[in-house]
Amino acid sequence: MRAVSYPAPGQFTVADLADRPLAAAEVRIANLVVGLCGTDLHLHQGHNYPAYPLTPGHEIVARVVETGPGVDTVAVGEVVAVDNVVYCRDCRRCKKGEFNFCERRRSMGTKLPGGFAEHAVTLAEKCYPIGDLPLEAAVLTEPTACALHGLQLLDVPVGASALITGAGPTGLILAQLLRHSGAAKVVVAAPTRAKLDLALRRGADAVVQVDRHDFAATAPVVAEHAPGGFDVVVDATGVPAVIEGLVPLTASGGTLMVYGMAGPDERISLSPFEIFRRQLTVVGSFAQTFDFARAIDFLATGKVTAEGMITHRFGLDDYRRALDTLADPACVKAVVEPNGPVL
Repeated sequence: MRAVSYPAPGQFTVADLADRPLAAAEVRIANLVVGLCGTDLHLHQGHNYPAYPLTPGHEIVARVVETGPGVDTVAVGEVVAVDNVVYCRDCRRCKKGEFNFCERRRSMGTKLPGGFAEHAVTLAEKCYPIGDLPLEAAVLTEPTACALHGLQLLDVPVGASALITGAGPTGLILAQLLRHSGAAKVVVAAPTRAKLDLALRRGADAVVQVDRHDFAATAPVVAEHAPGGFDVVVDATGVPAVIEGLVPLTASGGTLMVYGMAGPDERISLSPFEIFRRQLTVVGSFAQTFDFARAIDFLATGKVTAEGMITHRFGLDDYRRALDTLADPACVKAVVEPNGPVL
């Protein structure tokens, strides 16, 4: 099979790799459409603790083409969304039910071969049949699952005011979920006008165009939408200067969530006194745990819609161009179709 293969950070080829035999409880999948996100760019740079040789790709929709011994939950021919995370189920954190902190946690596309390949191998239990869900929507299952995990951590009060910085796929999905979680007002702040227009069509009550490199300059305009501060603030950019600028926009007693991924060496400056005096909660949200079924339900009912999200499509041979597109303001969501066009 052909696959994107990294021997080291920043170096990859599209190589011919052998398909390995299946073990018990495993299935072989033909990858149909696989989403790219900022994590893939971090992995390209060697961040997020990848294991080499690396085949990235963790937002996977695929067709089951072979089943291993003992598999009876999915059948050859079924189209599935693949939960990329594997837990050991035996470490101290797993035995406490804290799977997201599994001490031997492995993920397809990071520690295990991922979806930017014609084929991949995964556990049958990680395959979620998508039924009649269109592929354009199904490829958003993993980011929607992650957003649902974040929403559960936020525990949004009914009637809350909410601010999201960033209008990429995550920001747009979060805007839709916050709208359905009881937030009375959802404001999205981002640099790109076209993405903000899309946010308005996806549930945002108001949008503000900002400069992520000088967020402080436009922060007063954002503040006008919630003079006392926002009850819930979510950063979906991972930009340190933006995160620092969100503390003053958070209402006393409110919650600031760091959702976007920053580089491991980046730092921000926060005032401990302000967090103490205003009783602010600062919370992170990492990945997801067992949220795929709910994500598919939200996509299938239209509570989260993919319309207008996928703007760029690539084959395996165009992977370099696909990575470069992540920096294009016109790109909302880019996907790779490893076995040829399907969308």
